[in-house]
Amino acid sequence: MLELIANIIYEVTGKKGITPDTDFAQDLELNSFDVVNIVAAFEAHFNTTVSTRDIWQLRRVQDVLDYLEKKGFDHP
Repeated sequence: MLELIANIIYEVTGKKGITPDTDFAQDLELNSFDVVNIVAAFEAHFNTTVSTRDIWQLRRVQDVLDYLEKKGFDHP
């Protein structure tokens, strides 16, 4: 799942070297617009929606992995 998330992040931002501890703002220097674009790509890939309230809880890659697992998307 991490590889899939890393690929989506790369497609949207061009950023590499993604680990579970990667912080979107601090490590990748992404702004809120970038994060929303990543979330939109996740939504398209997983055919789901992420509430605005939930988006702001996704600060690290591990947060995304946990969120997707909680939503039942634990397999690519």
